[in-house]
Amino acid sequence: MPDKLTHFGFRDVPVGDKARLVRTVFDSVADNYDLMNDLMSFGVHRLWKRYAVNMAGIRPGQAILDLAAGTGDLTRLMAPHTGPGGHVVLADINAAMLENGRRALLDRGISGNVSFALANAEQLPFPDNSFDLITIAFGLRNITDKQAALYSMQRVLRPGGRLLVLEFSRPAAPLKPAYDFYSFSILPRLGRLVARDADSYRYLAESIRMHPDQHALQAMLEQAGLEQCDYHNLTGGIVAIHRGYKF
Repeated sequence: MPDKLTHFGFRDVPVGDKARLVRTVFDSVADNYDLMNDLMSFGVHRLWKRYAVNMAGIRPGQAILDLAAGTGDLTRLMAPHTGPGGHVVLADINAAMLENGRRALLDRGISGNVSFALANAEQLPFPDNSFDLITIAFGLRNITDKQAALYSMQRVLRPGGRLLVLEFSRPAAPLKPAYDFYSFSILPRLGRLVARDADSYRYLAESIRMHPDQHALQAMLEQAGLEQCDYHNLTGGIVAIHRGYKF
């Protein structure tokens, strides 16, 4: 029987190969990740992340899981809100990204209420009902089995907790021609010039196109058992923030 296939950008690859291929991409881009994010989004990604954290409604003492946390931008914003009685777990499946996140937070003096975990979102290594809030920013589209990951997130959320997904989505129709030109013509060239890696940034652009749109992702959160699911478009739908609650 042939291997089951999934997408890696616009390519079909065996399901078992995707995690390795994604890991290769992020091993390549890890050291230039923050710089490229600033260049690619003209710095707007920082506003998107701040908006997401404001929507999270974090209270002192809460336990938070920041998935696919990369270099720790969300953790850096959330940790002060939890206070010394709270805790943020910065988790990523990629060791290079996790190490860069650890260094970035320590360089900013953020420690004490932050820990780090090498974790696969599809099989989270935490007990049921562990976290008041789970965030995942620009990471869900890289997961092989997104629905399995959402089930796993729902499992480790506490009753009353919420999931917050910040991800690229489908822009409004008038923006699409310019957005496509930028994604497939400018972005790979930028990756080649700055990170010396055009292919990884071509994959990132392709992965956005293969990711479920706003309505489909909302349905996936609901299928995972989350309730009161909604989404908020930012920058004309180029990104969207999805929320779901566990009751």
